[in-house]
Amino acid sequence: MALTTSQGTTSPGTRSPGTNGGTTVALLGVRHHGPGSARAVGAALAQFRPDAVLIEGPPEGDALLSLAASKEMTPPVALLAHVVDEPSRAAFWPFAAFSPEWVALQHALDAEVPVRFIDLPAAHTFALAVRDGTGGEPPRADHAGEVVSVTSDDGDGDIRRSDDGGSDARGCEGRGGDDGDAAERQRAERFDPIAELARAAGQEDAERWWDDVVEHVGHEVRAGGEGSDVGPDVGAVPGAAPARAAPDALAPFEALAEAMTALRERAPDAPEDARREAYMRKQIRAAARAGHQRIAVVCGAWHLPALAAKVTVAADNALLKGLPKAAVEVTWVPWTHRRLAQHTGYGAGIASPGWYQHLFEAGGHHVVERWFARMAALLREEDHAVSSAHVIEAVRLAATLAAVRGRPLAGLTETIDAARAVLCDGSDVPLRLIEEKLIVGDALGQVPEAAPAVPLQRDLTKLQRRLRLKPEARVRALDLDLRKELDAERSRLLHRLALLGINWAVPAASRTRSTGTFRESWELAWEPELAVRVAEAGVWGTTVEAAASARTAARAVEAQRLGDVTALAECCLLAALPEALPVVLRCLGDRAALDTDVAHLAEALPALVRSLRYGDVRATGTTLLAELAGSLATRICIGLPAAATAVDPAAAQALAEHVAATHTAVGLLTTARADLGGTAEPALTAVPVDVADADSEAHCDPVQATDPAQATHAAEATDPAQATDTPQATDTAQPTDSSGAAQPEATRRARTVGAEGEGLRARWEACLRTLVARETVAAVVRGRAARLLLDDGGLADEEAARLLGLALTPGVPPAEGAAWVDGFLAGSGVLLVHDRRLLQLVDAWIAAIPAAAFPDVLPLLRRTFSRLEAGVRRGVGELIRAGARDSPGGMAGEAPRGFAAELDVARAGPALATVHLILGRLQGEEGPR
Repeated sequence: MALTTSQGTTSPGTRSPGTNGGTTVALLGVRHHGPGSARAVGAALAQFRPDAVLIEGPPEGDALLSLAASKEMTPPVALLAHVVDEPSRAAFWPFAAFSPEWVALQHALDAEVPVRFIDLPAAHTFALAVRDGTGGEPPRADHAGEVVSVTSDDGDGDIRRSDDGGSDARGCEGRGGDDGDAAERQRAERFDPIAELARAAGQEDAERWWDDVVEHVGHEVRAGGEGSDVGPDVGAVPGAAPARAAPDALAPFEALAEAMTALRERAPDAPEDARREAYMRKQIRAAARAGHQRIAVVCGAWHLPALAAKVTVAADNALLKGLPKAAVEVTWVPWTHRRLAQHTGYGAGIASPGWYQHLFEAGGHHVVERWFARMAALLREEDHAVSSAHVIEAVRLAATLAAVRGRPLAGLTETIDAARAVLCDGSDVPLRLIEEKLIVGDALGQVPEAAPAVPLQRDLTKLQRRLRLKPEARVRALDLDLRKELDAERSRLLHRLALLGINWAVPAASRTRSTGTFRESWELAWEPELAVRVAEAGVWGTTVEAAASARTAARAVEAQRLGDVTALAECCLLAALPEALPVVLRCLGDRAALDTDVAHLAEALPALVRSLRYGDVRATGTTLLAELAGSLATRICIGLPAAATAVDPAAAQALAEHVAATHTAVGLLTTARADLGGTAEPALTAVPVDVADADSEAHCDPVQATDPAQATHAAEATDPAQATDTPQATDTAQPTDSSGAAQPEATRRARTVGAEGEGLRARWEACLRTLVARETVAAVVRGRAARLLLDDGGLADEEAARLLGLALTPGVPPAEGAAWVDGFLAGSGVLLVHDRRLLQLVDAWIAAIPAAAFPDVLPLLRRTFSRLEAGVRRGVGELIRAGARDSPGGMAGEAPRGFAAELDVARAGPALATVHLILGRLQGEEGPR
């Protein structure tokens, strides 16, 4: 960092109060996460050659500083401190490669001189936060790790920033005090020293001014006589001196200290700063008493006047007397550039860590040229046409913009404007890619294995290595095939972490568009806060499996809603937690026995039935689940007609979705019971639930529809031809005698299970018929039940036409008729294309709606028909335009326009052969291979 004034520079060092006359203390005030500040600190330390380096930071991290010299340590990293008994009360101190504190730390380790942190210990600040009424809120700091707090309430860090000369985010020790202190604290936090300095220099944009006079200046380059590479002199900025950077590397820090002294004279004091500065002065005195002659102190620039002031030892001790303490553990954790960026919520960070990293690494040599070359390489990787001529023109445009705007070097704003105009052809779409990949970046740091960690973190690290799942900051897509042992283990790990609240991976839509239950797709992205989640989850166990089992069992006991316990049962099977499953099933049975709300039962059944399939794919026993699911299904059949009577439209719509989901679940349950019984009788496996046709979306439950990885499971579970997709789908073999025939016990069991399945299907069909026939049932539910029966083969075409005609008679209110049609069509209108009678009934009813009632019916009709497939809407429109409403329907030999009267077997032969091949059949075979 360099700062020049019209008066020139002062002496290179200052005396620390209370030290021996032979001790020289160099106070290096910085603003954190800045490449200019980092280079200035490096140059100052190289010139000053201290025998001790003191850095603003938590003293609990002193024992870990030696790890920063390890080759395995790669910034960005952060110190993580958390309360031992409450891991959710945690805080981070981030360090980037361009952080001045990190440069000072590396200099001390390379020179083999003592280095220590001297800020107020985190043990005090955590305890003070509780004592002063802020709950578990961690401290705030002004060093490289302006503290990022992570709480377990909402999963987001509580992060703050104060944009002063030292990024001085004042601590929270005084929070919760009297009203006068609170008001004084608020005034102090609103005071922005950088803005004050910028205004004194005649600049309105404080951040731009700071970049021009500090971050964009290459000190090493100027010293080497290559100043042209870094732009004009700092004096080109209004308010700055015309002279080049002073050869004395300590002089800029003395000038900055003078400026901060003037600002603090008229700035309000923050009550909590006094304790921190008293502790830092105490540590400086201790270093002097230890015999160090040349002490370098790297701290926030805002603290420089307080550290240089003459304060007695007694006064400092009085401020620090009686401070409470908390048991704290500290370790190193990886950090990310994205987490440093302001737009992710890290208020103490910077908006462009990737750009600052580039400035730091370039060292003032061809900064803009190299930056645009990286842009061009990125865009070419994404198949954007970018040539060398584009890069040359963009560099010229950025330099021109900087000259017009009076800047010493083309900054980030100029490079973005030039890239948009030249490289991106005025489009913001590729520019967003540049912002994400370069300006912010996806760098993820690395810490040594020797860094302290909770046992759960060590187990997770071991599993990540064994399963080849490397944590990365960028979003990574992962497709799993559960038939492979490695992918199955990966799936179990990710599901277990989700149960622990460690959301490293989230379910995603499959890129392979597979319809198999053995497919899963995830998106992985490691965030630094997950380290806190791991520490917090460590209270449940020392391994991932043990911790997930304990937490799942505890959640099942505490859950009040039946749906919550059902979801836990499904997750328990997905994560393969046999120790937790009995507890979850016991809680599930208790909640199901006490819950009398049919909507709750219908909401719980689909997830429960879906879990039965994991007995095939994941080799998990599910007999108890099958029994419980059968009990729920029976209770739904009994209570559904009464529950669907006299309900409001919103509740009726939700109930109609539950009816469709239950219909699918009953089909899956019948198949699952047959599989558990060890039989594959066609009467059991050929479940009459047509979920594989074009209207399968009408049958899937809402929970399943939101899970892309499982959205197509229903079709597979009811299709016996796809049983060959999963080797595990054979289940356990039936007992046989020496001749290979099934033993009587297994046969009786299969027949019993088959009879139960047939009985459940019969009860459900009777329930649907009751819903259709009962006029007091909500219209949308009656329509949905009629459609399910029709698709299932339980309702004749003539009867469906009769029911539709009854619902659309003039005596029925238009709104009720529209609700019936909405339930009947429910996601697919293929019937209207192929059944002219239904189309004529709907068309005649719409045409006959009175003008006064039409505005009330129109929204429901638009919603109904807008959910139909585009091809269906187009086909219906063509039929109406062709005169379908005027021609009689259902006549022998009549066919809709575009359709033949009979099937052309010769032309359909190749398509049928392909379908047979996909289903595993060959010409002439009766069933699946």
